[in-house]
Amino acid sequence: MDLRLARYARQVQFAPLGAQGQQRLLDSTALVVGCGALGTVVAEILARAGVGRLRIVDRDFLELNNLQRQVLYDEDDVARGLPKAIAAAEKLSRINRSIEVQPVVADLHADNVTEYLNGVDVIVDGTDNFETRYLLNDASLKYEIPWVYGGCLGAGGQTLTILPRTTPCLRCLYAEPPPAGTNETCDTAGIVAPIILVIGAIEAMEAIKILSGNREAVSRDLQVFDLWENRARQVSLASIEPWGPCPCEGKDFPWLEGRRANETAVLCGRNAVQLRSPQSRPIDLRRLAEKLTAAGEVEQNRFLVRCRVGDKTLTLFADGRAIIQGTQDPAEARSLYAKYVGS
Repeated sequence: MDLRLARYARQVQFAPLGAQGQQRLLDSTALVVGCGALGTVVAEILARAGVGRLRIVDRDFLELNNLQRQVLYDEDDVARGLPKAIAAAEKLSRINRSIEVQPVVADLHADNVTEYLNGVDVIVDGTDNFETRYLLNDASLKYEIPWVYGGCLGAGGQTLTILPRTTPCLRCLYAEPPPAGTNETCDTAGIVAPIILVIGAIEAMEAIKILSGNREAVSRDLQVFDLWENRARQVSLASIEPWGPCPCEGKDFPWLEGRRANETAVLCGRNAVQLRSPQSRPIDLRRLAEKLTAAGEVEQNRFLVRCRVGDKTLTLFADGRAIIQGTQDPAEARSLYAKYVGS
């Protein structure tokens, strides 16, 4: 056996993959958007499976309560104050040095998504918000890149694979994201780790099917699980086939074109708000750290600056974003940013 394939001998022995499928994996690129709970499961499985290039985009940094369900990280990563993408890349590179891991500390939005899609063969959802998922759905259909949707809450989760021009897309199934405040969140319902492992594993398996050239094996159903109630369902989408004119087939991409977007986001389970300026630009973290020392306790590494002021914490990233902890009110978050950082 080719020495490059020997590492994956047990996987190669699986007949539907074989040496040809494994070689396709080694030659492929996967984009994992979000490297929290689902993203860490997906990224680790794909790295161990030998996907040649993993591009990981995540906007957040690590906190202690992440460790309950985000399987790539440990207490040392939290103590170092690392962005999730950086900590994940370090771990994945130790798991498999023969693949290329590309960490990106950024918020995915209409202005940068095309850049991160360059050369990508599949997109896998590790996000925690519908706005980014609808952006990914738009991008998938416009550029004809398959993507795998996944979401979890409490002990339940669901996943759906979208093959452009072949299967219904997310907007065919859910024409609009749920209105704010109408759905439970992990703040109100919590989340347990086993459902993350189940949904993440299915997402990764679907990605492996696509990347290895086995699209015919991809699930055409919405897969729904409730581990607490011991229920698993496969919801056939055949009843909506032909599903009529897909919103994206008419070349209507409102999220990709930036017509449907927010510059603030309340972060699930975090008591925090992310702020992003429409004109996000790099900032000098060293100078900002010096400025903030007059306001409160400051920590800094080469990826971010963190300032604690009373019961609030401001975390500023090099790409111009900020996460304000201690509030879920976007107006209060913007006020704190203006007060301590500037408008």
